[in-house]
Amino acid sequence: MTDTTVFERVPAKFWPQGWWKLVDFRIGVVPVAIYFLLAGLVTFFIARDGKLASDLPTMIAVLALGGFGCAEIGKRLPVIRDIGAAAIFATFVPSYLAFAHLLPDTIVKPVAEFTKASNFLYLFIAAVIVGSIFGMDRQVLIKGFVKIFVPLAIGSVVAGAVGTLVGVALGLGAYHTFFYIVIPIMAGGVGEGAIPLSIGYSEILHTEQGVVFAQVLPPIMLGSLTAILLSGLLNWVGKKRPHLTGEGRLQPGIGEELMPGEEKAAAASVDPAAIAAAGITAIALYLLGIACFKLFGLPGPVAMLFIAVVVKLTRAVPPTLQLAGQTVYKFFSTAVTYPLLFAIGVSMTPWDKLIAAITPANITVIISTVATLMATGFFVGRRLGMYPIESAIVNACHSGQGGTGDIAILTAANRMQLMPFAQIATRIGGAITVTLTLILLARLG
Repeated sequence: MTDTTVFERVPAKFWPQGWWKLVDFRIGVVPVAIYFLLAGLVTFFIARDGKLASDLPTMIAVLALGGFGCAEIGKRLPVIRDIGAAAIFATFVPSYLAFAHLLPDTIVKPVAEFTKASNFLYLFIAAVIVGSIFGMDRQVLIKGFVKIFVPLAIGSVVAGAVGTLVGVALGLGAYHTFFYIVIPIMAGGVGEGAIPLSIGYSEILHTEQGVVFAQVLPPIMLGSLTAILLSGLLNWVGKKRPHLTGEGRLQPGIGEELMPGEEKAAAASVDPAAIAAAGITAIALYLLGIACFKLFGLPGPVAMLFIAVVVKLTRAVPPTLQLAGQTVYKFFSTAVTYPLLFAIGVSMTPWDKLIAAITPANITVIISTVATLMATGFFVGRRLGMYPIESAIVNACHSGQGGTGDIAILTAANRMQLMPFAQIATRIGGAITVTLTLILLARLG
């Protein structure tokens, strides 16, 4: 009997091998021992000081505890875990807890302050957009950006018609259904959709903006929730029918972007410095997008998206930076998504507004609108040679709650790679929807 065999039969001691196994068990990305240590420390600071600091280290701990904790519960629930329960729980459970004061103000207030002051929602979007674009094949990128407008446009028209007809059938009236339920769903979220829409409505109809805003906000939130659920369902369908999905690719690939030797050399050069350079590049492109907004009025994320596409298509960044950008994207999608959703749920998702819209008629209109939008994307995308599930999910983002909705929808669908196309659906699709709607309403008087 060899020494190795004898060693393998000796039971492992708790310290350190047993402890290592315990630490390797994680809640999200957080080792379970560290998770409970952080929970104890947060409780200690609240009990001792009566408040929590809204600084970066403390907020990372709080958001990690809340985001990964809620997501872990969703992941372990039978049936609904396969249709996006993790994203739903990470967003809407904290929203309810904050509304019901089950989450103390000592947590809610600093989380809200940090989320709004740090603007890390857009840091996340910048990292995901730039990283995913850098990782795309250039030919796929060109064709995908051209093609995606077709199912998006057709889906918007068909969904608008179906949703309005359903509202008429339920006695809501064509005018109310179209302008106050259907259009808000596809307006592009809160900041880019509900606010300009309510301002335009109030000016044209000579009413108070606050009253209009309160009417158009609930359909946006319920539409986003519906899109999350249906996108999670499509993710499940994709596992059962793999020929319908590219697992995050919008259409069949042309081939590898980098030549084998080129990619191998680049991969060997991806070190912490290269990853940091890719992160700074994403921030630079985001700030350039903000500058475009201040100069030309083009929404910052949209400008950033197109700049990143131009950089990719012209090969303005070397292969090392492209691969490092993919690493930045993977880090943010893995480590930041659920904490960000928790922050969104606490500070940007009013539970009372969501509940206010829950009537049978409203729900029926909202579901029919979102389902039609996605179904149209599915079938039109298929006819155009795109993967139908991916095309449908991009269309779903047109009915999401802006950038926050995009993150939740793509997380539920497990397809964060689609973020660039989701931003087109949300930002450009929403802007076109709001503009055309206000022109139509002004003509109707």
